[in-house]
Amino acid sequence: MGRSEAGKTTLTQALKGEKIRYEKTQYVNYFDVIIDTPGEYAQTASLSHALALYAYEADVVGLLLAANEPYTLYPPCITNMCNREVVGIVTKIHDPNARVERAEAWLRRAGCRDIFFVDSKTGEGVAALLEHLREPGDVMPWEKQDELETAGISEEHKEAE
Repeated sequence: MGRSEAGKTTLTQALKGEKIRYEKTQYVNYFDVIIDTPGEYAQTASLSHALALYAYEADVVGLLLAANEPYTLYPPCITNMCNREVVGIVTKIHDPNARVERAEAWLRRAGCRDIFFVDSKTGEGVAALLEHLREPGDVMPWEKQDELETAGISEEHKEAE
């Protein structure tokens, strides 16, 4: 969850291992284990109640805050309203106007204990976030490649089949 331009969809693409492309989220998208919500849901009082409903469908809720944001939407202790684990995710950490420490402080004030620092375009921090979200039996993208190589199957051979 986060306001428009916080980097939610870009992070979703990075978590899924997709090529990063700008795509404005128009509605709530379910991608296997990821729920991507439009920023307007967090910014508009009449839509914000829907975020609570979607939070109940998640095992972990991520509060996104771009490091270059001039303000935060999250009031102090907002995570207390959620009966799920809530992690903070600071995006756009390499933006020229990034103030990473301020974004982290805002997320901590909101109640996030675990905070991840991510640059979705370079992939920095994505693996750490994926590891945190990992459930028993999950195979991470880099492990899938290792399994293929161990079995002697190249990615090109797999695509040719």
